[in-house]
Parts: sequence; C-alpha cells; structure tokens
Amino acid sequence: MILMGSGQETACETAAYLNARGEKVGVLQVRLYQPLSASHFLAALPASVKSIAVLERTKEPGATGEPMYLEVISTLVEAQIEGTLPTSVMPRVIGGRYGLSSKEFTPAMCKAVFDELRKDKPKNHFTVGIVDDVTHTSLDVDANFMIESDKVVRAMFYGLGADGTVGANKNSIKIIGDDPDFYAQGYFVYDSKKSGSQTVSHLRFGPEPIRSPYLVQSANFIGCHQFNFLNRGDVLKNAAPGAVFLLNTSPHEPEEIWERIPRPVQEEIIAKKLKVYGINAEKVARDNGMGTRINTIMQTCFFAISGVLPRDKAIEKIKYSIKKSYMRKGEEVVRKNFEAVDNTLVNLREIPVSAQATSTIELPPTVSANAPEFVRNVTAMMMAGRGDELPVSALPVDGTYPSATTQWEKRNISNFVPVWEPNVCIQCGNCSMVCPHGVIRSKFYNESSLESAPKAFRTAPIDARGFPDIRYTLQVYLEDCTGCGLCVEVCPAKSKEQTGRKAINMALKEPVLEDEKANIRFFETLPEMDRGRVDFSTVRGVQFLPPLFEFSGACAGCGETPYVKLLSQLFGDRLLVANATGCSSIYGGNLPTTPWSVNSEGRGPAWSNSLFEDNAEFGLGFRLTADKHLEYATELLKALAGSIGEDLVDDLINAEQTTEIDIRRQRGRVAELKQRLQEIADPRAKQLLAVVDQLVRRSVWIVGGDGWAYDIGSSGVDHVLASGRDVNVLVMDTEVYSNTGGQMSKSTPMGAVAKFAAAGKQIGKKDIALQAISYGNVYVARIALGANPQQTLLAFREAEAYRGPSLILAYSHCIAHGINMQRGLDQQHLAVECGHWPLFRYNPMVHESNENPFVLDSGRPKIPLKNYAYNEVRYKVLAHTNPKEAAYLMDTAQQGINRRWSVYEDMAARSGDTFQPKYKP
Repeated sequence: MILMGSGQETACETAAYLNARGEKVGVLQVRLYQPLSASHFLAALPASVKSIAVLERTKEPGATGEPMYLEVISTLVEAQIEGTLPTSVMPRVIGGRYGLSSKEFTPAMCKAVFDELRKDKPKNHFTVGIVDDVTHTSLDVDANFMIESDKVVRAMFYGLGADGTVGANKNSIKIIGDDPDFYAQGYFVYDSKKSGSQTVSHLRFGPEPIRSPYLVQSANFIGCHQFNFLNRGDVLKNAAPGAVFLLNTSPHEPEEIWERIPRPVQEEIIAKKLKVYGINAEKVARDNGMGTRINTIMQTCFFAISGVLPRDKAIEKIKYSIKKSYMRKGEEVVRKNFEAVDNTLVNLREIPVSAQATSTIELPPTVSANAPEFVRNVTAMMMAGRGDELPVSALPVDGTYPSATTQWEKRNISNFVPVWEPNVCIQCGNCSMVCPHGVIRSKFYNESSLESAPKAFRTAPIDARGFPDIRYTLQVYLEDCTGCGLCVEVCPAKSKEQTGRKAINMALKEPVLEDEKANIRFFETLPEMDRGRVDFSTVRGVQFLPPLFEFSGACAGCGETPYVKLLSQLFGDRLLVANATGCSSIYGGNLPTTPWSVNSEGRGPAWSNSLFEDNAEFGLGFRLTADKHLEYATELLKALAGSIGEDLVDDLINAEQTTEIDIRRQRGRVAELKQRLQEIADPRAKQLLAVVDQLVRRSVWIVGGDGWAYDIGSSGVDHVLASGRDVNVLVMDTEVYSNTGGQMSKSTPMGAVAKFAAAGKQIGKKDIALQAISYGNVYVARIALGANPQQTLLAFREAEAYRGPSLILAYSHCIAHGINMQRGLDQQHLAVECGHWPLFRYNPMVHESNENPFVLDSGRPKIPLKNYAYNEVRYKVLAHTNPKEAAYLMDTAQQGINRRWSVYEDMAARSGDTFQPKYKP
C-alpha cells in the first residue's frame, strides 16, 4: 500500500498486525510529492512486491486517475523501460480513495484494501469507507475486524454540548498525560450545532506510544452523561465484552434506574457482561450550585471506577486541574467544583444487573411514522449517528435536502420544561416572543373546536372583550425545548394564591410528557390564524403568527434566534435571507435537519448562506434579481393585457403591498392570473408564469453577526447600504466571534476579555450605526429584545416598510459572555440601563414632514457600566487577573459611554432640517 498523510499510521499499524499473524503486506509512506523522487521511491520498493494499491484523499473528476496513482504508474513504467525496476516483473497497480467527506479510515478498511490486492482481478479506482451502490466502486469492509490493544484503556464518553463533557475529557488527557508512565490520546466528535448537540469523546491511555489515529472501535469504558441518549442511539455499540458502563441517571436516582433502561439496552448490557455504575449527576450539580454543569462530577466518577490512576492520586490531580482551569473565574467557582468532587463519590452507585432483561420500555423510533419518507429513511439515520452507513443511492442526486425537518428531531435535551398556567396567564405574548427555539405557540379559536380535545388540553377565555365564544391556548412543544428558562424570566403574570408562581413555570418533564404529546397533536389540528386578522404591531398580536424558523440547534437561551424567528413570523413566505457564515449558518442550515420551515400552504422563506467577505453583496444580488424579475413580469403583463384583462393587469401592477391584508389580496390576484395564463396560447404566457410570483413584494434580509458586519464583511455592508436599494441588514451583535471560539471583533467593548484581547480590549467598540446614519437615506435602529420588545417589533416593521436600505443592530446575549443564559434578557436590560446599548431609530421617511428622524427609545443611563459588565465573565476575569488595568479600562469605557450618549442626546434634540440629505422617495 502506498499513501501519504493522515492514513499512514493506521496503515502501518494494520500491516504490522497482519504480518505478525503470517500475512505478507507492507506500507510505503510518501512524504515528498510532486516531484516524486523516482530514485528514492524505487530504492524503497521491495523486490518481492507483486501488487500495489495507491491510496489518496482526493477525487479528480475527468482524470484517468488520482494524482499520486498516475505518478506511481509513470515512475514504474519509466523504470521498466530504463531497466531499473527493482522487481522481476511489473507489479500490478490499482488506485483508490479513502477518507473523503471526513470518513474514518480504520484498520478494517486497510485490511479490505490488502484483501482486494490478493484477488486475481482487483477493482481499480475503488473507494473505501462508503457504500457505493451506484457506481459500485466501494470495497466490502469487515466491521468486526479490530486490532485494539488490551494494554490500552479505551474510553468513550457521550455528552451534551455545553455540559462540560469535552472540557473535562481534555483535562483528563492532561492529568494522565502528565504522568510519565502513561501516553494519552483524545479525539472529539460533535456536529456543528451549538450547545445541546451530542458530543462523543474518544480517549486512549496506555504504557506505550499510541499510534491509532482513528476513533475507538472497541471501548472498555463507556460514559453516558445524558440518560435520554439511551433512547436516541446505540451508545453501547462499541462496548467491549466486560467493559465498565457509567450512566448519569438524572432525573432519576441510581437505585431505581434499572427498570427505566429500555429493554434492548438491558439485553446488550447482559450479553456483553458490562459492569454498570450510576449517579444522579444533575442533582449533585444543583446541590453544589453548579447548575447543569456535570463535567467535574462525571470526570470524578471516571477516575474513581476506571482504575487508570489510583483514586486518591486522581482526585488530587482533578482538584489541581480545577484550580488551574477556574481560578480566573473566582474562588467561589473553584470551591463549588471542589465540593462537587467530594460529594460525587458519596452519590456514585454500582447498579445490579439482572440475569435477564426485565424492562417493559422499548426503544422509540428515531422519527415519527408520520414523517416524510426521506426523513424516515435518510435524515433519521443521520439523527441516530449512523449517517456513514447510508449508501450513495440514498443521497439526493442534486444535493438538495428538504426543509422543515427539525420538527421531527425531538431531541429531548432538557429534563425541566415550561408548563403553562391558564388561570394566571394575561396572554401578553412575551414568552412566545423571547423563546429562542420557537417551542411556545399560541392560537385562538372557537370553543366548539374543543369537542375532541384531550382531557389534559389547557385553554382559557380570550383576554379581549366582545368574544365570549373564543378560547386561547398557549402550547409548549416539550420535546423540542432546551429548558433555557427565558420564558419564565420574562413572564410578568404572577399568581395571587401562590408566591413565586407565574403564568409559566419550569417543571419536571417526565410526569407531563405523554399528556402534552397528545395536546400538541390536537393543537396542530386547530386552524392557523388568518394573517390578515392578526395585529402585527404588538407583541400580544405577533404570538399568533406561526414561526417559520423553529427548533433550531442554537444554544439554550440563545440571544440571536429570537430575532431570526421574528423575521420569519412577520414576513413569512415572502422572506429572502442572505446569511453570513457564523452561528446563524450553523443553527440555520446544517445537516441533518433545517429549522427553516413552511406555512400551512406549503410556502416558506428562501434562505441561502454565503461567506463572511461577500454576504452583503450576495444579498444585494437577491434584491437586484427580484427587481429584474418584477420588471420583466410587468413588461409581460402589459404586453398580454388584452388577453389577461386590463383591470386585473392594472391591479397587479399598481396594488399597494404594505399590510398583510394587501399581500393576501395580491396573492389572490396572482392565483387568478395563473389560471388565466393557462388558457392563453401565446408563448409569452409561459414566460410570465416563470416569474409571476415576483409580483408579490419580496422582503430581502441580509443577516449575520458582528464578526461579519463590523470586521470581515464591513466594506460590503457599507457598499450595500450606500447603494440605496431596498435591502434590510440585520446584525445580531454578540460583540465577539461566537461561532469560532470567542475571538475579539471590532464590536467587542473596551475592557472585555476575548481571544486576541486577553488583557482586555484597549479600544472602544466601533459605531457602525453612526456611520450608516451619515448617509442620510439609511434606516438605522439599535434594538434589544430583553429591554424593549415593542421597540424591537416596531423597528423590524419600519425597516421593512422603508423602500430603501436599512440596518438593524440587535443586542444578542451569548454563552461566550460567560453569563447564566437564563438571565440573558436581564443583561440586555442592564446594557440599555447603563447606556452601553442605547435604543434608537433613525427613519429617513420622517424627513418628508421635516421632523427629527432620530428618536431615542431609551432614557438616560441610570446605572454605572460596571453594574452591567461585572455580571459577565468576559469583564470579571480581568478584574481577577489584573485589577488595576481592569479598573482603568472600566473607567475609560464609562467616559466613552458618557460622551457617546451626549452625541445621541444632541441628535435627538435637533430640528429635522439639520439632518441632510433629506429622504427622497
């Protein structure tokens, strides 16, 4: 086998294993390529070689072979011609590809290649690692072939993104790797969803160098840090016979967990003779003030029962690692982690394993039987972590995947979920507005619709006069909820009978889950609201607009997604989104599922992703294309007016399309036009049919984060705003590169710590709002949902109604700030209260009446900056490590806020004619 790069160690390890068992195989490692040194290559080639497989991690369509394969062929042929070939006869040479699409390259795949070389007629131009049932180039692989050493501790840990599992395992590698008697290795597998996705850590520890650059194939330790993972995939698939299985039993106690384990999992435990330990890690974490962070607890369990290090020595090293990792966050954080370590061993239990499976619980299907065929057959495989098993024939030929698929995922990642109290609720819509994942929905309907409602279905009279027969329901989609608690925090309605009780409260999910599943099924049979009857101008009204962005993979409590969801509610199926790479592309357009959905009519937003550097221009292209299509449709309408009807053509061209009622009426005209065009023989009728939907006004939004808008794509944003075209730019400002690890951006405030600003950012935040206002004809708004949701709603509607460029800067709290995400809305409020994030709107349309277009929507700062900043680790950490510098930067930042506020206040007090140029329609 000849190869270079990432597969070499696996190939060498496999060849050594096979040769030790009587095989005659070898590996030639290429380190310098193009030019390939013919003399060194021929000198390294054994004279006994009969057949060669050249493996490459590239595919060159149209070529007769991959590059190194062609180099090897030409080198051998030239050597044969020149008489320098080291072998007696020309070896047979075949080429193959491995590792494409980030596929694993395992010893079993290496063996499959060696087995192929033994055949009389081996496949040339083969692939290994996929199931190619279309061109039939793939090799069969024996998945049971493994060469894992018994001298090595091989551990796999299944965790939930942001629960600390990956961080704890990296610490474990450092702890064990620091011991001179051990070698350590770690690989971490997780999808590109944000926190809340499944993570799998693959760790190896042993007394000899570890040369296995592939994931653990046979684990003698399995840690499952989320109990519900037992229902979502086969976490014991790679467990070796006799392995240790550590299970976080939350929300249950270890003593009662055996009967709650699904029967097939019990059977696997018994068949493999696994030793099972359990701990209610979430309870231990809560009792020690650590919230949902169970990493330290599960790490302690691993060292306590794995035997990699003596228990006392391991605990000592864990505490040292905790102090080193968390001291910057304060002594209180370190103390809580120390207490968690001490309390872990007290709560760790060995779970007795029965001689036979006794559970009555069966594994649920990955997706509902009601899901579309593609979701059941393809998407579900990816959800279950078995996407690599999909054959080529299962994948879409054109690469397109269906939308609206997150509704089938049902991740069930939170044990605590919001439960609605109808008797306390004032139906304000706040909880629905702030929900980051779109799991809270509201409907009103006639009470006659309740005849077939489940007994547990909750309902209340509509809170409006004159509608005695209308009922209201707020429904929570529990299985899609991340348990962030923002809905509870924002709820203003408090029970008069029970202190601390609100209209929506967090409760244990398990007791209410089955009832709520039935409630959701019934809720979905209730008719969707007629958009023409919904009041778009109030938070109370918007709750009745179904989101077309739902159940995303964003972090629990995400500050960005409520704005994206609001876009989908307000502008629905006429929304065109150009998205800049970043968090919004990861939670917005990622396999296996997408949260962009469709309405009851089967229509939804159009969404496409572009790179940082050109997304603004990409979105401008949306506008130019839509405008050109509209222009073409208008030309064809006028040309065919005699056949279509003058009145209809006139209405289609000149219709007002400002309110939702206007839009609905235009859709009706377009539907009528389509019917008439079907009856017209003129070929121009078919051309018009191709662009007829453009007669409904398009809403173009260019969306991204501050890393795009302030930094890498800033020149593009400026160019597009200066174009004067009808585009809307939404910047979800987290003040840091959230998606790539928390690097500083030009939006990062002075004094905040981030990567590349470890000593605190020394200069202030860039003000792109003032830059945009200077053009005079750009609508500009700064908003914060947690501070003023009504102003947020008003800004979105004003920006979209304005027939020119608009820029909305939306404060988005982020897990990278180092906050309790449940308090994210409070931080937004404090950001406004201290003047760090003043709320305002600059509306050029106001120029027409010579009024001041700049309106301050927030009052003068009421609190100092530090009252907001020191709630966040990104500020506090500098106060711990360099108090003097932190105090200096905080004081300087406060002065900057005071100066900037005076500028805004001056602008708000001016007369309208001081703003130039005036708006020109």
